[in-house]
This record gives sequence, structure tokens and C-alpha cells, in this order.
Amino acid sequence: MQNEINSFLLYLKQQKNYSDHTIDNYKRDLDKLIDYCKKNNLSFQTIQNLHIKSWLKGLHSKNLSPKTIQRSLSAAKSFFNHLVVLEKIPHSPAYGIKAPKAAKKLPKTLDVDQMQQALNIKTDDTLLIRDLAMLELIYGSGLRLSELVNIKLQDIDFSQGIIHVTGKGNKDRIVPIGSHAINAIQQWLTKRQLLALQNECLFPGKSAPSISPRTVQKRFEKFAQYYADRHIHPHMLRHAFASHLLESSKDLVAVQKLLGHSDISTTQIYTHLDFQHLSDIYDQTHPRAKK
Repeated sequence: MQNEINSFLLYLKQQKNYSDHTIDNYKRDLDKLIDYCKKNNLSFQTIQNLHIKSWLKGLHSKNLSPKTIQRSLSAAKSFFNHLVVLEKIPHSPAYGIKAPKAAKKLPKTLDVDQMQQALNIKTDDTLLIRDLAMLELIYGSGLRLSELVNIKLQDIDFSQGIIHVTGKGNKDRIVPIGSHAINAIQQWLTKRQLLALQNECLFPGKSAPSISPRTVQKRFEKFAQYYADRHIHPHMLRHAFASHLLESSKDLVAVQKLLGHSDISTTQIYTHLDFQHLSDIYDQTHPRAKK
């Protein structure tokens, strides 16, 4: 089974263009399946539906979260479906099995005033100007961290106020850039030009073509210590983009397209966030809601 899984991971990288991060997650989940099969003397030809259920029960007994178990089952299903396509097995032993439902957690976000306070600062510091450009881009255009670090100079069209983004699964989309983000990027480009960086990436790294995701996370953490009243991470800004847009527009489909979600059910979490906001207002202001 190990050889087949290695071949499957190679297929995801070379044929499906999955990111290294996604492939690492697949490998981690499928390693759990390999451990189970070794203990029970099973191969990909002999494993059956009841074995997959037993494997999932074992994961549950280790107090793994429902979300982790869901991801492990999804990886197993993808692997076995791949073997079916290659005609190495007649059917998937994971077919029809459902993982435990994970409780939906509302994403932590920042309100409009908090975002305005954090971003409306003036500075001449080169690194801080770069950080502000990254913050404005994620909050202003709803980018994923992986999308931000891979932006090339030629991806931005200032005249039309748009940016070309390559998202999950190598899917392309066009998103608008707000005037504040454009101004922040242009300030960074002025500083970047003085540094004489021979690189096509908008945000170059020290020893790599582009800045690393971990560096961005650390810079945002440092930024929050000085200019915000709470911790800031890239995905929180993406949540803020979506929730603030939905609060004003009520257009879930538009938010879905801007975020690059393939399934609108992924975007619907923000309708719950919006309702929570309305519920809080009700609790605070309605005379019959107060204790």
C-alpha cells in the first residue's frame, strides 16, 4: 500500500498541481491508514468497508477531533477512488461512509472600526510599508495567505483596479483592489524600487523568490502588538473581508466568487456570523431582550 500511496501523492503533485502543504496533509492522513493496515495485515486489495469503519472508530478513540477524522476519511476516499480509476480495485472500500459531523465554529474576525484603526497609520519604515500593503491586500481583496505570497508584479492591473489570483487547485480568478490597497501597494513599490530587487514577486523573500507564509504570519503578529488591540492573523483578515462585505451587500454569491469558494456552503458560515452580529445588537438594545 505504501508504494500505491506514494504514487498517488506524486499524481496529486504532478497532475493535479496540489500545493506541498496539501500533499503533506494527505500523506499525514494516509500514514494513519497505513498504520492500521499493517496492524491488521491488510492491503489495498483486501481492505473492506468494515475495516474503514473500524479505522475511523480507532481515530475517534484517540480523541481526535471530528474535523481531523473528516479530513482523514476524505484522504482515504480520494486514494481509493484513484485506485478505482486505475482499475486496481473494483470499488472503493470507503464508499458510503460518513465521518462524524464537526461543530461549526464561527471564525474570529475584526469589526470595521478595529480594521480602520489598525490600517490608518502613517510610516516611512520600509518593512512596515510592505506589511501594510500585505494587510490591505488581504483585507481589501479577501486573499488567502498562499495567494498573497505568490502574487507577481504582472498580476496587478492598477488602471482597472484588479488583480489576477491563482487559488486552490490552481484555479484562477480576478478580484478587485480597493483604493486604499492600491495606494499601499504603490508606496511599497516605491520602496521596493529603491532596494533594486531583481524579482518578479510583489513581496520577495530573503533567500527565496517570494516571502514565506510563516514570515507573513510573524510580521502580522508583530504589527498587532503595536497597532491593534488584539491578535491578527492572515485568515482573520480574510474573514473580516467576507463578513464586512456580506453585512453591507447581503449578496452571498458575490462573496463566494470573490473568496474563490467552489461550494457556496463554505461561504454560508458568514451568514451565521452576520446573524450573530444582528443578535448581539438585539441583545444590547431591545428592551425586552435585556435581563
